[in-house]
Amino acid sequence: MIIGIPREVLAGERRVALVPDAVKSLVGQGLEVLVQSGAGEESGFPDAVYEDAGARMAGEAAQVLGGADIVLKVQPPQALRDGTHEVDLITEGAALICLLKPLDMPELATRLANRRISAFSMEFMPRITRAQSMDALSSQSNLAGYEAVLLAAAALPRILPMMVTAAGTLKPSRALIIGAGVAGLQALGTAKRLGAVTYAYDTRPVVKEQVESLGARFVELDLDTGAAEDAGGYATAQSEEFYQRQRELLGEHVALSDIVITTALVPGQAAPLLIEESAVQAMRPGSVIVDLAAEKGGNCALTQADQVIKVHGVTIMGHTNLPSMVPAHASQLYAKNLTTFLDHLLEEGQLKIDLEDEITSGTLVAHEGQVVNERIRALIEGAGSGD
Repeated sequence: MIIGIPREVLAGERRVALVPDAVKSLVGQGLEVLVQSGAGEESGFPDAVYEDAGARMAGEAAQVLGGADIVLKVQPPQALRDGTHEVDLITEGAALICLLKPLDMPELATRLANRRISAFSMEFMPRITRAQSMDALSSQSNLAGYEAVLLAAAALPRILPMMVTAAGTLKPSRALIIGAGVAGLQALGTAKRLGAVTYAYDTRPVVKEQVESLGARFVELDLDTGAAEDAGGYATAQSEEFYQRQRELLGEHVALSDIVITTALVPGQAAPLLIEESAVQAMRPGSVIVDLAAEKGGNCALTQADQVIKVHGVTIMGHTNLPSMVPAHASQLYAKNLTTFLDHLLEEGQLKIDLEDEITSGTLVAHEGQVVNERIRALIEGAGSGD
Protein backbone atom coordinates (compact mmCIF):
# COMPACT_ATOMS: atom_id res chain seq x y z
CA MET A 1 0.00 0.00 0.00
CA ILE A 2 1.54 3.31 -1.12
CA ILE A 3 0.54 6.59 0.53
CA GLY A 4 1.17 9.66 -1.65
CA ILE A 5 1.85 13.19 -0.36
CA PRO A 6 1.96 15.80 -3.15
CA ARG A 7 3.10 19.38 -2.71
CA GLU A 8 0.14 21.72 -2.19
CA VAL A 9 -0.37 24.01 -5.17
CA LEU A 10 -3.12 26.37 -3.98
CA ALA A 11 -1.73 29.88 -3.62
CA GLY A 12 -0.87 30.70 -0.02
CA GLU A 13 -1.17 27.13 1.25
CA ARG A 14 1.94 26.34 3.34
CA ARG A 15 0.74 23.20 5.12
CA VAL A 16 1.62 19.62 4.22
CA ALA A 17 -0.59 16.57 4.72
CA LEU A 18 1.96 14.49 6.63
CA VAL A 19 4.87 15.62 8.79
CA PRO A 20 8.00 13.43 9.02
CA ASP A 21 7.01 11.91 12.38
CA ALA A 22 3.72 10.74 10.85
CA VAL A 23 5.61 9.28 7.88
CA LYS A 24 7.88 7.37 10.24
CA SER A 25 4.86 5.92 12.02
CA LEU A 26 3.24 4.75 8.78
CA VAL A 27 6.47 3.25 7.46
CA GLY A 28 6.81 1.41 10.76
CA GLN A 29 3.42 -0.18 10.05
CA GLY A 30 4.70 -1.57 6.76
CA LEU A 31 3.24 1.11 4.48
CA GLU A 32 5.23 2.88 1.78
CA VAL A 33 5.10 6.69 1.74
CA LEU A 34 5.84 8.62 -1.44
CA VAL A 35 6.45 12.36 -0.94
CA GLN A 36 6.87 15.01 -3.61
CA SER A 37 10.08 17.02 -3.25
CA GLY A 38 9.46 20.31 -1.49
CA ALA A 39 6.09 19.24 -0.06
CA GLY A 40 7.10 20.14 3.49
CA GLU A 41 9.47 23.01 2.76
CA GLU A 42 7.02 25.80 3.65
CA SER A 43 6.15 24.03 6.91
CA GLY A 44 9.79 23.74 7.96
CA PHE A 45 10.25 20.09 6.96
CA PRO A 46 12.94 19.69 4.27
CA ASP A 47 13.18 16.66 2.01
CA ALA A 48 16.10 15.21 3.97
CA VAL A 49 13.95 14.87 7.10
CA TYR A 50 11.33 12.94 5.15
CA GLU A 51 14.01 10.65 3.74
CA ASP A 52 15.35 10.05 7.25
CA ALA A 53 11.79 9.11 8.29
CA GLY A 54 11.71 6.45 5.58
CA ALA A 55 9.84 8.22 2.80
CA ARG A 56 10.62 7.78 -0.88
CA MET A 57 10.90 11.11 -2.69
CA ALA A 58 9.61 12.01 -6.16
CA GLY A 59 10.18 15.16 -8.16
CA GLU A 60 6.88 15.57 -9.98
CA ALA A 61 3.26 15.64 -8.85
CA ALA A 62 2.33 13.07 -11.51
CA GLN A 63 4.73 10.56 -9.97
CA VAL A 64 3.14 10.91 -6.54
CA LEU A 65 -0.50 11.14 -7.60
CA GLY A 66 -0.16 8.38 -10.16
CA GLY A 67 1.95 6.13 -7.98
CA ALA A 68 -0.17 6.11 -4.82
CA ASP A 69 -2.98 3.87 -3.67
CA ILE A 70 -4.13 6.56 -1.23
CA VAL A 71 -3.43 10.25 -1.79
CA LEU A 72 -3.39 12.52 1.26
CA LYS A 73 -3.78 16.27 0.74
CA VAL A 74 -4.67 19.41 2.66
CA GLN A 75 -6.60 21.29 -0.04
CA PRO A 76 -8.94 19.86 -2.69
CA PRO A 77 -7.33 18.80 -6.00
CA GLN A 78 -6.41 21.80 -8.12
CA ALA A 79 -5.71 22.68 -11.74
CA LEU A 80 -1.97 22.76 -12.44
CA ARG A 81 0.02 25.32 -14.39
CA ASP A 82 0.51 23.00 -17.34
CA GLY A 83 -3.25 22.78 -17.86
CA THR A 84 -3.70 19.37 -16.26
CA HIS A 85 -5.73 18.73 -13.13
CA GLU A 86 -4.63 16.82 -10.06
CA VAL A 87 -7.75 14.63 -10.26
CA ASP A 88 -6.72 13.40 -13.71
CA LEU A 89 -3.28 12.45 -12.39
CA ILE A 90 -4.60 10.27 -9.58
CA THR A 91 -4.69 6.59 -10.48
CA GLU A 92 -8.18 5.45 -11.39
CA GLY A 93 -9.64 3.48 -8.51
CA ALA A 94 -7.31 5.00 -5.90
CA ALA A 95 -8.46 6.82 -2.75
CA LEU A 96 -8.19 10.49 -1.82
CA ILE A 97 -8.45 12.01 1.66
CA CYS A 98 -8.37 15.79 2.13
CA LEU A 99 -10.32 18.88 3.09
CA LEU A 100 -12.43 18.43 -0.01
CA LYS A 101 -14.85 21.38 0.38
CA PRO A 102 -17.64 19.40 -1.34
CA LEU A 103 -20.40 21.79 -0.24
CA ASP A 104 -18.60 24.59 -2.06
CA MET A 105 -17.39 22.55 -5.04
CA PRO A 106 -19.85 19.69 -5.61
CA GLU A 107 -18.75 19.42 -9.25
CA LEU A 108 -15.38 18.15 -8.02
CA ALA A 109 -17.15 15.16 -6.47
CA THR A 110 -18.53 14.28 -9.91
CA ARG A 111 -15.08 14.54 -11.42
CA LEU A 112 -13.67 12.21 -8.77
CA ALA A 113 -16.53 9.75 -9.21
CA ASN A 114 -15.94 9.65 -12.96
CA ARG A 115 -12.42 8.37 -12.27
CA ARG A 116 -13.77 5.87 -9.75
CA ILE A 117 -11.76 7.52 -6.98
CA SER A 118 -12.94 6.85 -3.44
CA ALA A 119 -12.91 10.39 -2.03
CA PHE A 120 -13.18 11.19 1.68
CA SER A 121 -13.89 14.69 2.97
CA MET A 122 -12.31 15.49 6.32
CA GLU A 123 -14.90 18.26 6.83
CA PHE A 124 -17.60 15.60 7.10
CA MET A 125 -15.99 13.82 10.05
CA PRO A 126 -18.90 13.11 12.44
CA ARG A 127 -18.66 14.84 15.78
CA ILE A 128 -18.75 11.73 17.91
CA THR A 129 -16.42 10.69 20.70
CA ARG A 130 -14.46 8.06 18.79
CA ALA A 131 -13.79 10.48 15.92
CA GLN A 132 -12.48 13.37 18.01
CA SER A 133 -8.83 12.71 17.14
CA MET A 134 -9.76 12.70 13.43
CA ASP A 135 -11.59 16.03 13.54
CA ALA A 136 -9.52 18.24 11.24
CA LEU A 137 -11.96 21.15 11.32
CA SER A 138 -11.52 21.43 15.07
CA SER A 139 -7.73 21.07 15.02
CA GLN A 140 -7.35 23.78 12.39
CA SER A 141 -10.01 26.06 13.90
CA ASN A 142 -8.13 26.03 17.19
CA LEU A 143 -5.12 27.51 15.46
CA ALA A 144 -7.22 30.00 13.52
CA GLY A 145 -8.76 31.34 16.72
CA TYR A 146 -5.35 31.71 18.35
CA GLU A 147 -3.77 33.38 15.34
CA ALA A 148 -6.70 35.78 14.94
CA VAL A 149 -6.06 37.27 18.37
CA LEU A 150 -2.34 37.66 17.71
CA LEU A 151 -3.02 39.45 14.43
CA ALA A 152 -5.55 41.74 16.10
CA ALA A 153 -3.20 42.50 18.99
CA ALA A 154 -0.37 43.35 16.61
CA ALA A 155 -2.58 45.72 14.58
CA LEU A 156 -4.23 47.40 17.57
CA PRO A 157 -2.54 50.70 18.55
CA ARG A 158 -3.11 49.83 22.20
CA ILE A 159 -1.99 46.98 24.43
CA LEU A 160 -4.43 44.35 25.64
CA PRO A 161 -3.81 44.14 29.42
CA MET A 162 -4.34 46.75 32.10
CA MET A 163 -0.99 48.16 33.10
CA VAL A 164 -0.21 50.25 36.17
CA THR A 165 2.92 52.35 35.71
CA ALA A 166 4.54 55.41 37.29
CA ALA A 167 3.35 57.34 34.25
CA GLY A 168 -0.25 56.33 34.75
CA THR A 169 -2.67 53.42 34.45
CA LEU A 170 -3.57 51.94 31.07
CA LYS A 171 -7.03 50.48 30.69
CA PRO A 172 -7.36 46.95 29.30
CA SER A 173 -8.66 46.47 25.77
CA ARG A 174 -12.07 44.96 25.23
CA ALA A 175 -12.37 41.92 22.94
CA LEU A 176 -15.68 40.64 21.57
CA ILE A 177 -15.78 37.18 20.02
CA ILE A 178 -18.82 36.43 17.88
CA GLY A 179 -19.38 32.69 17.62
CA ALA A 180 -18.29 30.41 20.46
CA GLY A 181 -17.33 27.32 18.49
CA VAL A 182 -13.83 25.86 18.50
CA ALA A 183 -12.19 28.91 16.92
CA GLY A 184 -14.17 31.33 19.04
CA LEU A 185 -13.40 29.61 22.32
CA GLN A 186 -9.70 29.47 21.48
CA ALA A 187 -9.79 33.18 20.60
CA LEU A 188 -11.48 33.91 23.92
CA GLY A 189 -8.87 32.01 25.87
CA THR A 190 -6.00 33.64 24.00
CA ALA A 191 -7.37 37.16 24.40
CA LYS A 192 -7.93 36.53 28.11
CA ARG A 193 -4.38 35.26 28.57
CA LEU A 194 -3.08 38.40 26.88
CA GLY A 195 -5.01 40.50 29.38
CA ALA A 196 -8.05 41.71 27.47
CA VAL A 197 -11.51 42.01 29.00
CA THR A 198 -13.39 39.37 27.01
CA TYR A 199 -16.97 39.03 25.83
CA ALA A 200 -18.60 36.44 23.59
CA TYR A 201 -21.86 36.12 21.73
CA ASP A 202 -23.41 33.01 20.21
CA THR A 203 -26.92 32.16 19.08
CA ARG A 204 -26.66 28.89 21.01
CA PRO A 205 -27.38 29.53 24.72
CA VAL A 206 -25.89 26.14 25.54
CA VAL A 207 -22.35 27.54 25.09
CA LYS A 208 -22.76 30.14 27.85
CA GLU A 209 -21.16 27.86 30.43
CA GLN A 210 -18.13 27.26 28.20
CA VAL A 211 -17.71 30.99 27.61
CA GLU A 212 -17.87 31.79 31.31
CA SER A 213 -15.44 28.97 32.14
CA LEU A 214 -12.85 30.91 30.16
CA GLY A 215 -13.39 34.02 32.26
CA ALA A 216 -15.44 35.83 29.62
CA ARG A 217 -18.86 37.41 29.84
CA PHE A 218 -21.62 35.94 27.71
CA VAL A 219 -23.56 38.51 25.71
CA GLU A 220 -27.27 37.73 25.71
CA LEU A 221 -29.54 39.37 23.16
CA ASP A 222 -33.32 39.53 23.19
CA LEU A 223 -33.77 36.96 20.40
CA ASP A 224 -35.52 33.61 19.99
CA THR A 225 -32.66 31.13 19.55
CA GLY A 226 -34.54 27.89 20.13
CA ALA A 227 -33.48 26.31 16.80
CA ALA A 228 -29.95 27.69 16.62
CA GLU A 229 -28.11 24.35 16.65
CA ASP A 230 -28.45 21.16 14.61
CA ALA A 231 -27.98 17.58 15.80
CA GLY A 232 -24.28 17.69 14.89
CA GLY A 233 -23.57 20.70 17.06
CA TYR A 234 -23.28 23.17 14.19
CA ALA A 235 -25.07 26.51 14.01
CA THR A 236 -28.17 26.54 11.82
CA ALA A 237 -29.30 29.27 9.44
CA GLN A 238 -31.88 31.73 10.74
CA SER A 239 -34.42 34.00 9.04
CA GLU A 240 -33.44 37.38 7.60
CA GLU A 241 -35.67 39.04 10.21
CA PHE A 242 -33.67 37.28 12.91
CA TYR A 243 -30.36 38.43 11.43
CA GLN A 244 -31.60 42.01 11.03
CA ARG A 245 -32.58 42.23 14.68
CA GLN A 246 -29.35 40.50 15.68
CA ARG A 247 -27.29 43.06 13.75
CA GLU A 248 -29.07 45.91 15.47
CA LEU A 249 -28.46 44.52 18.95
CA LEU A 250 -24.91 43.35 18.26
CA GLY A 251 -23.97 46.75 16.85
CA GLU A 252 -24.11 48.24 20.35
CA HIS A 253 -21.56 45.74 21.65
CA VAL A 254 -19.35 45.99 18.56
CA ALA A 255 -19.13 49.76 19.00
CA LEU A 256 -17.76 49.34 22.52
CA SER A 257 -15.06 46.84 21.51
CA ASP A 258 -11.42 47.38 20.59
CA ILE A 259 -11.12 43.95 18.99
CA VAL A 260 -13.92 41.99 17.32
CA ILE A 261 -13.32 38.48 16.01
CA THR A 262 -16.16 36.91 14.05
CA THR A 263 -16.38 33.15 13.46
CA ALA A 264 -20.02 32.58 12.48
CA LEU A 265 -20.45 30.04 9.68
CA VAL A 266 -23.28 27.78 8.56
CA PRO A 267 -21.98 24.72 6.63
CA GLY A 268 -22.72 24.93 2.92
CA GLN A 269 -24.09 28.49 3.03
CA ALA A 270 -22.84 32.04 2.78
CA ALA A 271 -21.70 33.48 6.09
CA PRO A 272 -24.45 35.37 7.93
CA LEU A 273 -24.01 39.15 7.93
CA LEU A 274 -23.65 40.24 11.55
CA ILE A 275 -21.83 43.59 11.48
CA GLU A 276 -23.18 46.43 9.36
CA GLU A 277 -21.11 49.39 8.20
CA SER A 278 -22.85 51.63 10.73
CA ALA A 279 -21.52 49.45 13.56
CA VAL A 280 -17.98 49.69 12.18
CA GLN A 281 -18.33 53.46 11.89
CA ALA A 282 -19.31 53.63 15.56
CA MET A 283 -16.14 51.84 16.71
CA ARG A 284 -13.22 53.77 18.14
CA PRO A 285 -10.55 54.62 15.53
CA GLY A 286 -7.73 52.08 15.65
CA SER A 287 -10.04 49.19 16.52
CA VAL A 288 -9.64 45.87 14.70
CA ILE A 289 -12.03 43.32 13.22
CA VAL A 290 -10.74 39.88 12.23
CA ASP A 291 -13.36 38.11 10.12
CA LEU A 292 -12.80 34.35 10.14
CA ALA A 293 -15.80 33.90 7.85
CA ALA A 294 -14.17 35.91 5.03
CA GLU A 295 -13.92 32.92 2.70
CA LYS A 296 -17.72 32.58 2.73
CA GLY A 297 -18.48 36.26 2.25
CA GLY A 298 -17.69 37.49 5.75
CA ASN A 299 -19.70 38.34 8.86
CA CYS A 300 -18.83 42.02 8.42
CA ALA A 301 -20.35 43.98 5.54
CA LEU A 302 -16.99 45.55 4.70
CA THR A 303 -14.79 42.44 4.75
CA GLN A 304 -12.76 41.70 1.64
CA ALA A 305 -11.41 38.15 1.32
CA ASP A 306 -7.62 37.92 1.71
CA GLN A 307 -7.36 41.67 2.18
CA VAL A 308 -6.48 43.89 5.15
CA ILE A 309 -8.29 47.20 4.78
CA LYS A 310 -8.96 50.26 6.91
CA VAL A 311 -12.44 51.79 6.83
CA HIS A 312 -13.70 54.54 9.16
CA GLY A 313 -10.40 54.20 11.02
CA VAL A 314 -11.03 50.48 11.74
CA THR A 315 -8.71 47.75 10.45
CA ILE A 316 -10.64 44.85 8.94
CA MET A 317 -8.78 41.60 8.26
CA GLY A 318 -10.21 39.05 5.84
CA HIS A 319 -7.64 36.26 5.95
CA THR A 320 -9.10 33.02 4.59
CA ASN A 321 -6.43 30.55 5.69
CA LEU A 322 -5.09 31.43 9.13
CA PRO A 323 -3.85 27.89 9.96
CA SER A 324 -1.45 28.22 7.03
CA MET A 325 0.23 31.10 8.87
CA VAL A 326 1.47 28.59 11.45
CA PRO A 327 2.13 25.72 9.04
CA ALA A 328 4.41 23.60 11.22
CA HIS A 329 1.90 23.09 14.01
CA ALA A 330 -1.08 23.13 11.65
CA SER A 331 0.51 20.32 9.63
CA GLN A 332 1.41 18.41 12.79
CA LEU A 333 -2.19 18.42 14.00
CA TYR A 334 -3.65 17.69 10.57
CA ALA A 335 -1.23 14.80 10.08
CA LYS A 336 -2.44 13.33 13.37
CA ASN A 337 -6.06 13.63 12.16
CA LEU A 338 -5.15 11.87 8.91
CA THR A 339 -3.08 9.05 10.39
CA THR A 340 -5.77 8.27 12.96
CA PHE A 341 -8.36 8.18 10.19
CA LEU A 342 -6.08 5.98 8.08
CA ASP A 343 -5.71 3.59 10.99
CA HIS A 344 -9.50 3.39 11.07
CA LEU A 345 -9.75 2.69 7.33
CA LEU A 346 -6.92 0.20 6.95
CA GLU A 347 -7.15 -3.46 7.85
CA GLU A 348 -3.96 -5.51 7.66
CA GLY A 349 -2.39 -2.83 5.50
CA GLN A 350 -5.24 -2.66 2.98
CA LEU A 351 -8.01 -0.12 2.53
CA LYS A 352 -11.34 -1.44 3.77
CA ILE A 353 -14.41 0.73 3.12
CA ASP A 354 -17.11 -0.36 5.54
CA LEU A 355 -20.26 1.48 4.51
CA GLU A 356 -21.97 0.41 7.73
CA ASP A 357 -19.45 2.35 9.80
CA GLU A 358 -20.56 5.88 10.78
CA ILE A 359 -17.13 7.45 10.38
CA THR A 360 -16.39 5.84 7.02
CA SER A 361 -19.81 6.43 5.46
CA GLY A 362 -20.05 9.93 6.92
CA THR A 363 -16.84 11.13 5.28
CA LEU A 364 -17.16 9.23 2.00
CA VAL A 365 -18.22 11.51 -0.87
CA ALA A 366 -17.48 9.42 -3.98
CA HIS A 367 -17.05 5.67 -4.36
CA GLU A 368 -17.17 3.09 -7.15
CA GLY A 369 -18.03 5.63 -9.81
CA GLN A 370 -20.85 7.31 -7.89
CA VAL A 371 -21.30 10.38 -5.70
CA VAL A 372 -22.50 8.59 -2.58
CA ASN A 373 -23.06 11.48 -0.20
CA GLU A 374 -26.75 12.36 -0.40
CA ARG A 375 -26.30 16.06 0.35
CA ILE A 376 -23.68 16.50 -2.36
CA ARG A 377 -25.73 14.46 -4.81
CA ALA A 378 -28.69 16.77 -4.17
CA LEU A 379 -26.53 19.84 -4.84
CA ILE A 380 -25.33 18.35 -8.12
CA GLU A 381 -28.82 17.40 -9.22
CA GLY A 382 -30.12 20.84 -8.26
CA ALA A 383 -27.40 22.54 -10.32
CA GLY A 384 -28.19 20.28 -13.25
CA SER A 385 -31.87 21.18 -13.16
CA GLY A 386 -31.13 24.87 -12.93
CA ASP A 387 -32.75 25.22 -9.50
